[in-house]
Amino acid sequence: MDRRDFLKTAGAGAAALAAASCTSGILGKGPGKGNRLAEEGKMPQRMEGVGLLGYGCMRWPTVQGDDGRQHIDQQEVNRLVDYAIEHGVNYFDTSPVYLEGDSERATAEALNRYPREKWLLATKLSNFSDASYDNSVAMYRKSLEIFNTDHVDYYLLHSISGGTAFEERFGSTGIMDFLLEERRLGHIRNLGFSFHGPESGFDELMALHDKYHWDFVQIQMNYVDWTHAGRGNANAEYLYAELDRREIPIVIMEPLRGGRLADLPAGISDRLKAREPEKSLASWAFRFAASFPRVMCILSGMTYMEHLQDNVSTFLGLEELDDEGKAFLEMIAEQMENYPLVGCTGCQYCMPCPYGINIPAIFKFYNDNVNAGTYVVSKEQQGYARTRRRYLLSYDKAIPTVRQADHCIACGKCVEACPQHIPIPAQLRRIDQYIENLKRETL
Repeated sequence: MDRRDFLKTAGAGAAALAAASCTSGILGKGPGKGNRLAEEGKMPQRMEGVGLLGYGCMRWPTVQGDDGRQHIDQQEVNRLVDYAIEHGVNYFDTSPVYLEGDSERATAEALNRYPREKWLLATKLSNFSDASYDNSVAMYRKSLEIFNTDHVDYYLLHSISGGTAFEERFGSTGIMDFLLEERRLGHIRNLGFSFHGPESGFDELMALHDKYHWDFVQIQMNYVDWTHAGRGNANAEYLYAELDRREIPIVIMEPLRGGRLADLPAGISDRLKAREPEKSLASWAFRFAASFPRVMCILSGMTYMEHLQDNVSTFLGLEELDDEGKAFLEMIAEQMENYPLVGCTGCQYCMPCPYGINIPAIFKFYNDNVNAGTYVVSKEQQGYARTRRRYLLSYDKAIPTVRQADHCIACGKCVEACPQHIPIPAQLRRIDQYIENLKRETL
């Protein structure tokens, strides 16, 4: 997006916000509230024994070790898990490939300090690099070994986009017969899959329900992806309806769209704050996801204690949104489409880049500056020289030179891995060109 396009888009978004603020007295009006899901101070449960707020273990906190690398901060992980369990969070979602393979170990170390009946384990068959039967069985057994358990409560076929992907990784390898037998024996209590892809791919997987009897399905759902998923992914509205029709319990991932719905552009966040000044931006997204009765659990990757505490506070005594509240968030979602952000959720599936580029960090830096209004638009803007210099210095500080966007050779490996179907090389080129224009003062 060039400077003129940015100005046009941002201007349109601002105009839409201003116009919407003047309609029907909606701004400043309290949100439409539905039923309270649990009495005040208790974690709600849609399915007996499963806390509605679940812990996504892909973003555990890290500290720098003596070797100069980032390692999971186990002491902090233990502290987070203690607080979560104390407040009714008992569903923990991890994978053998999260955090370079270390998430399961750290999660197990924290959870195994508690009796097995105090926590529910959700982990995955993440056989992306080697889908052979032997490797898949070994990965499953390794998860059981790490958690020192004889069963997995929720086992997922990890990130399937449709029937072809299912056939290549699971259907033709014989591993499904093994997993079905493990389910029959009680070693897998619930068998399902996580999905990123188009409607046609989801239909193919739903057609397998009569054969495999999916116990649950994990989908990306938030008030933006409800009708604005884009980039080749099915809208969550469609996914939810198909699962609800078959009475299949749903686990929600990315309720905050990779944190974007907790850090909104100022013009949009002001609208949410005007309706409920005491509530966090994230609470709106969680209440949206919790307002659909087929939803069993809503995952959040809570890296910091303040995030965990805020989310727990949202869920204790949670009230659903009614139709008016959902309609308000749909209007917010439409306005968000006017902002020139990269739709990255920070899932890290694109990493490691073979050329060392820190793709998620580059996109986060760019999005954060657009949201904060520190994105340099033109020489005509007030404080241009200071803003330009601060932006360039901050970029170099946030992203080491050897890991910046200009090192991308468009090999395409990241595109294949991205569940959001982002044209990553094109976005990196766009950001790199923007940085070059800033350096040359040619905006």
